[in-house]
Amino acid sequence: MSYLYICMFLMFLTTYLIRVIPIGFVRKKMENLWIQDFIYYIPFSVLSAMTFPDVLYSTTATGAEPHISVSAIVATVVALVLAWRKRGLVLVAIVAVLVAIAVELLMPLLF
Repeated sequence: MSYLYICMFLMFLTTYLIRVIPIGFVRKKMENLWIQDFIYYIPFSVLSAMTFPDVLYSTTATGAEPHISVSAIVATVVALVLAWRKRGLVLVAIVAVLVAIAVELLMPLLF
């Protein structure tokens, strides 16, 4: 069996077990509110942990050494402020991209 098939099988096994074990062991409704909240917020926290580092490194040039750029920080702050003020997801994403582009274009003029 090749290395690729072994890796694919292990990935399948881990993702399958994560979904099946709770179903197999928990037969009745969970009464503990802390566990319910914990399970509810896991997808959001995992998505944030996977996405946020890429947001900060997203404006580096292809092939360049990855670094956190000023445009990424400014766009992230703008996106967080708009999201905090309950703006829509599409508006937040479009404005953040436009801010990142604007800062990238203005940086050579300022420094």
